[in-house]
Amino acid sequence: MRLILLGPPGAGKGTQAQRLIEAYGIPQLSTGDMLREAVANETEIGRKAKAIMEAGQLVSDEVVIGIVADRIDQPDARNGFILDGFPRTVAQAEALQGLLSGKGVAIDRVIEFKVDEDKLVERILRRASEAEAQGLPPRKDDNPDVFLRRLNEFREATAAVAPFYRDRGLVSVVDGMASVDSVTSQIRQALDSKASVGVA
Repeated sequence: MRLILLGPPGAGKGTQAQRLIEAYGIPQLSTGDMLREAVANETEIGRKAKAIMEAGQLVSDEVVIGIVADRIDQPDARNGFILDGFPRTVAQAEALQGLLSGKGVAIDRVIEFKVDEDKLVERILRRASEAEAQGLPPRKDDNPDVFLRRLNEFREATAAVAPFYRDRGLVSVVDGMASVDSVTSQIRQALDSKASVGVA
């Protein structure tokens, strides 16, 4: 089972990824984690990424795809994986498709988390306010300025990835504003049916 989770920050992808890991025994692949691992292990692509980052530059799609290619060849990912936070752009989606095609595999399903962005922002602001009231530092993801910047980045680039996969009949939409258990149920239904289901 090879899955992609798509949706804005705060939509609950991380929570659902953990449940999918338990249900299907496949790893969640984060580009940030993969990048750090490649650099730490001093792989060929990791050394290239390290040099780019030390120069203060953004890691190119070519390097990111190389890191993904190395990671999905590892034994724990051979039966499948969950991609969360990648691909971020249509160019990355196209590169990923080419990579997987070359290995004779393909993405089985893309789960798109639909959310009410205004309510999502309210939720983040409320959590940050509650943490402040308790004298606790807010979670990094709950910093309103950081969250709004990430949400804007999602709108500008990543939102275009869903139509790319929708055109290929791979997208199932779930209501990201529903309860955690309800979202899990929607995802399981989508994976079991292998059909495009969900909310409009």
